[in-house]
Amino acid sequence: MKRNAYIAAALLLAGITACNNEPAFTVEGEITDAADKMLYLEQTGLERIVPLDSIKLDEEGGFSFSVARPDAPDYYRLRIDNKVINFAVDSTEAVKVHAGLGNFATGYEIEGSENNTKIKELVLLQAGLQERVNRVARSGLPIGIAQDSIQKIVTAYKDTVKHKYIFAGPNKSYAYFALFQELNGYMIFDPLTSKEDVKCFAAVATSMNNMYPHADRSRNLYNMVIKGMKNTRAPQVKPLEIPMDKVEETSIIDIPLRDENGNLHHLTDLKGKVVLIDFTVYGASESGARNLLLREVYNKYKEQGLEIYQISLDTDEHFWKTAADNLPWICVRDPQGPYSTFLRLYGVSQLPASFLVNRSNELSLRIGADTDLDAEIKKLL
Repeated sequence: MKRNAYIAAALLLAGITACNNEPAFTVEGEITDAADKMLYLEQTGLERIVPLDSIKLDEEGGFSFSVARPDAPDYYRLRIDNKVINFAVDSTEAVKVHAGLGNFATGYEIEGSENNTKIKELVLLQAGLQERVNRVARSGLPIGIAQDSIQKIVTAYKDTVKHKYIFAGPNKSYAYFALFQELNGYMIFDPLTSKEDVKCFAAVATSMNNMYPHADRSRNLYNMVIKGMKNTRAPQVKPLEIPMDKVEETSIIDIPLRDENGNLHHLTDLKGKVVLIDFTVYGASESGARNLLLREVYNKYKEQGLEIYQISLDTDEHFWKTAADNLPWICVRDPQGPYSTFLRLYGVSQLPASFLVNRSNELSLRIGADTDLDAEIKKLL
């Protein structure tokens, strides 16, 4: 009996020793002016944020976490309230962070890793982008001009990040981080419908697949690239024939599509209202700011008879449903995506694209960059 107890104790001790010998990394440092605040260490997973550890900070603000080291580069964050510090871990054994509560998410210092230095640079660049876009959205410019300005700002940002961070080091953790930055909750780089952006994802996917072929992130990125390449492959051009049964006597071409709840909406059922038809992709980088501008117009004129009929060409149905759920107007989706028949019927060659329809269900205007949308809607109301 006693011999069995010794054996059991020895096995338990061996198990503890084995666990303690697993490769680990530490995250340590201090957060000033954060006494009594909870500091959380979280993993940024592919599908969700995973809590790992936490500590209540004292007046000195010191902290130290120890976590099993990942088999391939992975991404983590320190969080206080809704402020986060993002960082990557690959072969690094220790990450040292120094920050203050006031500028926790942008004013921190992180030691010992080129990847994390670059990730901080990207965080600061993205914060600057968000600030510039917000200024344009609040400027009161006509929606077409504001949209054009935002598009130029986002394009310039993408060009900078593409050349300085993605193509400059596609095998680096910061290049992967750059791919998934967001603006107003939408991805800045579009892996599903933008041919140029797919090239960025492909460059990083190739490097990751060579170095970490069995990692979940490598497989996920590879699958995204394959899907994006299929979506952006040039379709065969066929002569455009407009079926006469699609053209109502009011001269508008009907668009019968379903919303996020499965309900069918006919564009022609909106006769009697002024309708803004909007072809868009929610996953595009400028979509969030654009919808903010549309919301201002909608809130201003909906009681006077304005309706928005927004057609999504997103290939990711789940993403579309999540985004559309927060919008107050009619949101439908064409499952044909970028190969939608309605794009051809309405002569749309570039997204986003918008039209105004009068109360008689007649197509009145294609909205351009210099369109005074307020004035044009008032004419029709």
